[in-house]
Amino acid sequence: MAKIDVSSLSDCFLFNDLDKKEIDVVASLFYEKKLAAGKTVFVEQMPGESLYLIKSGRVKISKLIAEGDEKILVTLNPEDVFGEIAILDGAPRSATARVEDDAVLLSIKKSDFEKLCAAKPKIALTIMRNIITVFSSRIRENNDEYKEMLMWSLSESS
Repeated sequence: MAKIDVSSLSDCFLFNDLDKKEIDVVASLFYEKKLAAGKTVFVEQMPGESLYLIKSGRVKISKLIAEGDEKILVTLNPEDVFGEIAILDGAPRSATARVEDDAVLLSIKKSDFEKLCAAKPKIALTIMRNIITVFSSRIRENNDEYKEMLMWSLSESS
């Protein structure tokens, strides 16, 4: 894995509130990984160890809903982030991430993020706040989908 240049991070929403010097600090912790279409980034229930940022390509996030039956939750594009929960709680992966088109991913390990938290708490807090913003948005979307499913279920049962 190769170290990455700062310009790869400056356009991502996670780093919106960081200045160039702060982005330099964060960039030193990220690694670049090239993956071919069809490659698996991680599998549901694997230990969560890294956050990923898509530099190029697309990644599908899916969940196993029955034996051998997968549901695609979302297809992510450049500048999208996934696996962010892992650097906060370290719990097993809640879904599977698979490369749809050849991709270049930028990743930061949980252990490196924890070092950043200790050494540069202001930078880490900014990144965590941005992660929480994304996470909150996803929860709201899920709540809306759940509400629609409930309403459909209620209308079908009447």
